[in-house]
Amino acid sequence: MNKKNTVYRAGTLKRVRRTKDELEQLDQQIIDVLKADHPQSVRHVFYRMTDPRLPQPVEKSDKGYRHVQDRCAKLRLSGRLPYSWIADMSRRGYFTNTFSSAGDFVRRMAGLYRADLWRDADVQCEVWCESRSIASVIQDDCEELAVNLFPCGGFASLSFMYEAAKSINQSGDTRPLHVFYVGDYDPAGVLIDQSVQKGLREHLDVDTDLVFTRIGINEEQIEIYDLPTKPRKAGDVRSQQVKSTVEAEALPAHILREMLREHIEALLPQGALETVKVAEHSERSHLERMARLLDAGV
Repeated sequence: MNKKNTVYRAGTLKRVRRTKDELEQLDQQIIDVLKADHPQSVRHVFYRMTDPRLPQPVEKSDKGYRHVQDRCAKLRLSGRLPYSWIADMSRRGYFTNTFSSAGDFVRRMAGLYRADLWRDADVQCEVWCESRSIASVIQDDCEELAVNLFPCGGFASLSFMYEAAKSINQSGDTRPLHVFYVGDYDPAGVLIDQSVQKGLREHLDVDTDLVFTRIGINEEQIEIYDLPTKPRKAGDVRSQQVKSTVEAEALPAHILREMLREHIEALLPQGALETVKVAEHSERSHLERMARLLDAGV
């Protein structure tokens, strides 16, 4: 805790409200972190702001998180922070698409066209993560690399795992399925991926081999990246080997994305992504020509 922002009263430690200059310093820290690496979830930004080496660090507590959340909201509302720099999948609307003509439909769908990046790969690939906060940070990379992304929201429901396995079974693709998982390192978090792995194995066709890999958070990453830890909750008897807990959002967003891309791209044939991008450009140009013909009534 930054001592210049605290005073002692009646034997307790109480934080004094930040001054205008101190708030400006905190705001600038938030802007600088997001300018260098975006999008990030608010929780990712919060963990970056707990660095004691910063001129204005925040405390590692729910109160500290709410303070960063409030500053991020104010910075976005003021226009100083682009809305797109904060990732949030926790709330989404449901939309019905309509089109002015057949040409309009083809033109808009052309932008969604994706060539099969994994057609010549020896395996299939999916990404699972514990929270929507993590999913919002890696979604763009998963879309670019054409892998399905499943935020399980803690212990995934039976229906969620069944539907995920069902989509693989119905595809008729029997190549080995590689699943990369990202979740918290805490007594519950280290069991969630085991639950997901077990659930998928129960519902996948017997001909489909499952290779399940937890790529974060683990003890090695906690040490390498000096991630902030919290003591485990007293009375939690699960996973006794976990002495201190770390949320997945404590790992800087750019490191998480780089780590995930490295694992996924290692499964793809050499040059597959570049080849597919050329093919997509060609096919989208063809669809645009079709749209113009439909607009002309040809």
